[in-house]
Amino acid sequence: MQRRIVGFHEDEEHHWVAELECGHHQHMRHDPPWMMREWVTTVDGRRGHLGMAIECKKCDIGAPRDFS
Repeated sequence: MQRRIVGFHEDEEHHWVAELECGHHQHMRHDPPWMMREWVTTVDGRRGHLGMAIECKKCDIGAPRDFS
């Protein structure tokens, strides 16, 4: 199910996590060569992706909201 990114936070290991409008969280890692998301490494890059819709697999399975 498509959900929009409404914010970001860093987890305890300093990886960026997208906060989705549905209340779920999803890691957005830049981990070359497997995951190429260089935009997540800068404030402007993250800001530019606010409002972007991504697939929320937690919504697909009816998982409860995540807590920050």
